Amino acid sequence: MAAARVQLLLSGRPESAGFARSVCGLLGAGPGPGPWPIHCSLKRGRLVLSSGPFPGASARLPLQRPPFCPFAVLEQQPRDPGAKLPTDRGVGLGVAVILQSSDQTVLLTRRARALSVSPNLWVPPGGQVEPEEELLDGGLRELWEESGLHLPRGRFSWVPLGLWESAYPPRLSWGLPRYHHIVLYLLVISQESQQQLQARIQPNPSEVSALTWLTADVAAAVAATEDGTETPGLLPEDLPPSVLAVEVEDDGSARPLVLPTATLLRMIPTTAEDEERVSTGTKFALGLWLQHLGRTPPPRSSGARLDPGPAKEAWNMALPPPNRGSRKGSVRSPPSPISVTLTEHSQPLLWRELHYNFGNKK
Repeated sequence: MAAARVQLLLSGRPESAGFARSVCGLLGAGPGPGPWPIHCSLKRGRLVLSSGPFPGASARLPLQRPPFCPFAVLEQQPRDPGAKLPTDRGVGLGVAVILQSSDQTVLLTRRARALSVSPNLWVPPGGQVEPEEELLDGGLRELWEESGLHLPRGRFSWVPLGLWESAYPPRLSWGLPRYHHIVLYLLVISQESQQQLQARIQPNPSEVSALTWLTADVAAAVAATEDGTETPGLLPEDLPPSVLAVEVEDDGSARPLVLPTATLLRMIPTTAEDEERVSTGTKFALGLWLQHLGRTPPPRSSGARLDPGPAKEAWNMALPPPNRGSRKGSVRSPPSPISVTLTEHSQPLLWRELHYNFGNKK
C-alpha cells in the first residue's frame, strides 16, 4: 500500500510536495535555525501545510528541520550531474507518539540494529501513516505494533506537538537521501502511571531492541544536545550517570540494562555509522514536550526557540481502538511471561523499583 503523502498550499490549492525539495524551504523557511510556525490541516491519510491561515486549517504547529538537512544543502549548492533523486514519488507522512505517563515520564524505544532505516536510534514509537487512516489512529497503531501497548478508550488525551522534516540518510555526507518524510509528533497523555503502562508492554523484537522511560530532567538534558552544532547546550550538574532501561532479545525475552546517560547525549556523527544515540527529531520533540509541561528547555547553542503555537489544550480521544491485526514483522513470543525487577540506588530521577512483565501475545 502506498504511503500517505504531504500536500502544500502554495498557490491557492493543495499540491503534492516533491521528494527532492525541502518542505521547510518551499514554505518560506529563511536562513535562520527555525522552527517556523505552520498552519496545517490534519486530514485522514494526509497532511496539508501552509505558511498562512487557510479554510480547514485545524492547527498551527512548529515545523523544524535539522541544520544539516540534505534537501536544504542540495538546494544551496550545484547539483552533481551524477546525483539522482527519485522523481516519481513525493514526501511521505509519518507519525510518532510521545507517550506521557501520569507521573510525567515519556517512553523511548531503541530501534533494532537489523533495521535498514535509522537502526540503533532512540525514538518514540512511530511510523508511516496509511492512506485513509486518521493520524491519531496511525500513531496508536504504531504504538501497539512496536510496544504491544493498547490504550483504553477514555483513559488518555492527546495534542499535536509539532512537525519534523526527516530524511534518511540524515546527512549528505552519508549519501543521497532515499527517504523523505514529514513526521507529526503527537503527545498522548495517559491516565496510567509509568509502572502500570510498563506492566503491559510487550515489545516487538523485530523493531525494538530496548526501551526506557525518561523524566523531564533527563529529557531536558537530551534536548539540549543539539545536533549539527559545535558545542552542546548547558547540562545540569546533578544529571544522573545512568538511566534504567530494558533490553529486548531476539526471542522477545528481556533483561535489565543500565544505560549510560552519556549515550543519550551523543550528537550525530559526520560519517555514516550506526552509533547508538537519540535521533535529532526526537530531541526536537522532547523540547516541545517540556514546553507543554511548562518547563523551559535548556538554552540551545543555535539560539533557536520552539514555538508550539497557541493551542495547547488536550484533544480528548473518543475513537475506536486501533486495528488489532497482525503486527509488523515476524515476532516470536517468549515461552513464558517474564518478570524482571530492577533496583538502582544511583538513579533517583527514574525508578527506585520497577517490575517488567512481558507476557505472551494473545
